[in-house]
Amino acid sequence: MHIILASNSPRRKELLSGLELDFEVRTMSGIDESYPDTLSGEEIPVYISQKKADAYLPALSEDELLITADTIVCLDGRVLGKPHDRQQAIDMLADLSGCTHQVITGVTLATITMRRSFASVSNVTFAKLTPSDIIHYVDCYRPYDKAGAYGIQEWIGYIGVSRIEGSYFNVMGLPVQRLYEELKTIGGLYAG
Repeated sequence: MHIILASNSPRRKELLSGLELDFEVRTMSGIDESYPDTLSGEEIPVYISQKKADAYLPALSEDELLITADTIVCLDGRVLGKPHDRQQAIDMLADLSGCTHQVITGVTLATITMRRSFASVSNVTFAKLTPSDIIHYVDCYRPYDKAGAYGIQEWIGYIGVSRIEGSYFNVMGLPVQRLYEELKTIGGLYAG
């Protein structure tokens, strides 16, 4: 199968490259990432990853396998999406400071005849962040394209993350170990 990563995320591209698979990146703008209010936790990113797959499927060929993903951050049942501005990013990081939250990535694998979705959950604990730590990070790294207003692979991850339970790569945006297992299961990889 020819693998298609449908994502604008440079982190997802980097992570999938780490599996040493041949793949092509395709992007599409304007995909609706809203979800029903009745969904919670793992249901949300899986639902959005499926909506993304639906948008790409009409252009898929018989020999292509599509990978779509969406990542959310949940703190005490509240979804923290991508911050709209500087103040919202600061507020999100202040909320995460000293707390444990969940990073949940939903992934959909699809061909024109098959669809398989799964979610991966990681628990991330932040040490207590000072206001100056938060302001420095937001002003220097501008994390407006990241759920929860942070990238674990950036400065804030080095100084702030005190514990992770689950996949580190999931926190970056793509649970590559689980993805690899799913690709093997559906025959998306050829055994070497």
